[in-house]
Amino acid sequence: MTELFQISNNLINQVNPDLKRFLYQQVDWNARLIEINGARGTGKTTILLQKANEIMSVDAGSVLYTSLEDPYFYNNNLVELADEFRKLGGQFLFLDEVHRYPSKNPGSDWSAELKIIYDRYPGLKVYYSGSSLLRIYKGKGDLSRRKATYNLPGLSFREYLYFTGILNFRTLSLDEILNNHVKLATEIVNKSGVIISHFRNYIRTGYFPFYLESPEHYAARLKDVITVILENDIPSVTEIPFETVIKLKKLLGLIAAGVPFTPNLTNLKKDLFIADQRTLLRYFSLLEKAELIYNLRKESSGNQLLRKPDKILPDNTNLAFSLDASPDTGTLREIFFVRNLRVNHILTSPPKGDFLVDGIYSFEVGGKNKTMKQLQNVENAFLALDDIETGYGRAIPLWLFGFLY
Repeated sequence: MTELFQISNNLINQVNPDLKRFLYQQVDWNARLIEINGARGTGKTTILLQKANEIMSVDAGSVLYTSLEDPYFYNNNLVELADEFRKLGGQFLFLDEVHRYPSKNPGSDWSAELKIIYDRYPGLKVYYSGSSLLRIYKGKGDLSRRKATYNLPGLSFREYLYFTGILNFRTLSLDEILNNHVKLATEIVNKSGVIISHFRNYIRTGYFPFYLESPEHYAARLKDVITVILENDIPSVTEIPFETVIKLKKLLGLIAAGVPFTPNLTNLKKDLFIADQRTLLRYFSLLEKAELIYNLRKESSGNQLLRKPDKILPDNTNLAFSLDASPDTGTLREIFFVRNLRVNHILTSPPKGDFLVDGIYSFEVGGKNKTMKQLQNVENAFLALDDIETGYGRAIPLWLFGFLY
């Protein structure tokens, strides 16, 4: 336990307390049990350490941060840790990478132990992080009525500009962008300089915060992240066999080679040696929950597992470059638009145009010469155009949608 405190204090003291992600201000830190999930590499650990740092500056002895990958948990369980921590005056327990916790018996896991902790120690607040796959995890303990859950995506274009010291600008709502984009874009361009150049850099290397730590190793590290998600994170949450991991890798490669990918289920079943269509649709769902791909459908409600996606895209533009050294420009535009809009909005496949947002707004995404031709007679129709600094009428700069979070 002493060693855990030493490691905790070192990590908390080393974190940068100033550069905070958008989610930090949205979390209700007063809740007793908080889950922060998201793809590997998006900064979940940093958020936990920053909050721990904030609390420790007031009361150092009340805080403990630990990763559940630590060897301490090979022979010790969470309930015992919480019990000893409370006896020492602990009030705030930060647990990282919960999906990596080694269960101590077949009838229990991290979720079951957190349920016990929640019920047994009402004076203890627990904040934990884990893979985005936790959203489909069927744990031994029902935490649904106890926890407050938040998802952390990678950096938005707005956050990228802030983290790199280029521009500090507020978050914009979709209504603001649709109704006042010319004024907003002009103000941002005047403050940031060559916005298109910054946007190009972000598209290739700006989504994952770890780029700022070591730009020269970013590409290799991103490939490692993909491998860890496929070989470690997905199996740890879903208990799939290694043979399925191989099929998921092949499926991801097939998607990357043909994006924007319109799935032909018959051909894919043959390529992956799958007899059951439901199994293939489950693979799509797993890759999406792991935030490696995004499945666009005509409807947002209903049982997604039973419905074939209309279009499949890599989850973010940096991932697209990692999967394909020369991704299609049009596809990159669509990936960027989708990644930023779906944080707070619902996207579906429309009868006309590329995307329908919240069932109201139709969008066509393209280059600066794209016109409203494909959206004629469509209400609430807009263009999201690349390669322009400022827009006009219903034509909005694509990069401006990177300010939505």
